[in-house]
Formats: sequence, structure tokens, C-alpha cells
Amino acid sequence: MSPTNGDEIEALFDAVLGELIAYQHKRVLEHARRLDPRATADDIMNPVDVPELARDPGWNYEDGILAGYRSAQTALRARLRRGR
Repeated sequence: MSPTNGDEIEALFDAVLGELIAYQHKRVLEHARRLDPRATADDIMNPVDVPELARDPGWNYEDGILAGYRSAQTALRARLRRGR
């Protein structure tokens, strides 16, 4: 499938970034659960609730990648909508 218009391109970008975000979210949660088996999806959104996360450079790295993907998704959405 080759996108032919702006809406299709936007949907493709959103789908690809959505897949990257979902995969990275899973990695971050798995890493958190290795540090604390009770860690939840809410905990990784509020890592101050799980002190082990803040002290682990590996978890912070994975979480930083997730934050970067989310920022890229937001920036692309804004840029594509501004171009309409």
C-alpha cells in the first residue's frame, strides 16, 4: 500500500508510531517488573511510587525511549494538522 493523500500518510505515521509505542511500553513494564514484580502500568507512569525504577539506569533508558516515541508522535500529529 502506498499512501496517496495526507490522511493516508497521517494514518500510516500514526500506526507505525503507535506500534513502536505499544512495543516500548511493554518493554518498560517488563523491565519494571524485573525490578519489582508488583509494578503496574500506572507505576511506570508515576515512577516515584516505585523507588527501584528511579535508581535503575536501564529502566530510565527504556523509559526515555518511550518518552521519545510519544514526543515524536505528538510532534508529527501537530505538524500534519498544521499543514492542512
